[in-house]
Amino acid sequence: MTTATAPSPTSTAPTPHQVWKRARGLLIALLILVIAGVTFAAVRSGTNYGHLDPRSTDAKGSRAAAELLKARGISVTVATTLDEATTAAGPDTTLLVTGPNLLTPTQQRRLHGATSASTGRTVLIAPGPAAASRLSPGVRTEPHRPVAPLPPSCAFPAARSAGTADMGGVRYTAPDSTATACYPSDGSPSLLILKHRGDGDTVLLGSPDFLRNERLDQQGNASLALQLLGSRPHLVWYLPSLADPSATSDDGSPDNNNDTDSDGNGGEASGEESDFLDLIPSGWLWGTLQLTLAAVLAAIWRGRRLGPLVVERLPVSIRASESAEGRAGLYRKANARERAAESLRAAARTRIARLAGVTAREAHTSDVLLPAVYARTTTTGDDLSTLLFGPAPADDAALVLLAEHLDALEREVRTS
Repeated sequence: MTTATAPSPTSTAPTPHQVWKRARGLLIALLILVIAGVTFAAVRSGTNYGHLDPRSTDAKGSRAAAELLKARGISVTVATTLDEATTAAGPDTTLLVTGPNLLTPTQQRRLHGATSASTGRTVLIAPGPAAASRLSPGVRTEPHRPVAPLPPSCAFPAARSAGTADMGGVRYTAPDSTATACYPSDGSPSLLILKHRGDGDTVLLGSPDFLRNERLDQQGNASLALQLLGSRPHLVWYLPSLADPSATSDDGSPDNNNDTDSDGNGGEASGEESDFLDLIPSGWLWGTLQLTLAAVLAAIWRGRRLGPLVVERLPVSIRASESAEGRAGLYRKANARERAAESLRAAARTRIARLAGVTAREAHTSDVLLPAVYARTTTTGDDLSTLLFGPAPADDAALVLLAEHLDALEREVRTS
């Protein structure tokens, strides 16, 4: 005796193989993106590690310049926060700001307030338009030019002693004729010195290349670096960082006073808080924009496209009479006499209208169709209106009788 086992239900869930086939394209693209990101980060970290850091021996670091300064008796102190930099500012101190563009507007105004009140020297490395207008009001920036060996072309003793140096980059226009302009490129200087009260001054450098380890021994770079940074016994080497707590605080320091922009108009209102976007480096914003564009292009590439309709041949040919019988059976099963009667009348009106010279658009308008049919038949007006536009039959027998009368009317109109 054998026992029949019930067949197992068929699962509609996708198999692991099907899931892999569907997702492998996206996973491969994601893997390529991750590998490209890691590679790019590794390359960038290799080229920018210790950028202008006096402790770094990397090609773009500045340890060589720092060691030369120490050998001449200059004390070099590294500052990584704005509080450390402003506290150390003084008449016997040179404050070197390696990344003024990384500072928020609030930090820039605070730094300007601290340096302008002292009689020391402030050296700004390649400040852009916004940073230059806040850290040295009145100075205008000119478009960037490639770094190249340039002659000083000025009377500044340090520049004349150094001679040709690797300068260029951002160029600056002084607000008045008292400023010292050196190393011009296409007519605009890439080294600008603004005098303060007493012996204080602010030095704007268009490029940091002459401070890097890889270029310090070329041209007059070492001499220029020693004279610009070694004019005071103390050097504070400020490396701005986005991790600085002052980047997100507004503590009512001197930076909250009303400023005047480079055009002489009123600056930003006092007590202004830093925008979140000000804390994001421009490279990240461009990267996000590129990733968004890539996502949109990927969505367009992978999106479903609806092309023109394709005529598909039926596997089996069905006679029209069979289709009519099947549809009639569905109407009968649903007891839909009203729907069936309306279908019969609509089809009859369409055919009769064509025979009576009525357009297809007006075939279902009684005011147009009935007069045209009256002229071709002997049926009275009320009977004709009831036949073509009347109510639904009460039973199946009345529905069959309606179909016969419609056929008879169509034959009469055709032979008239």
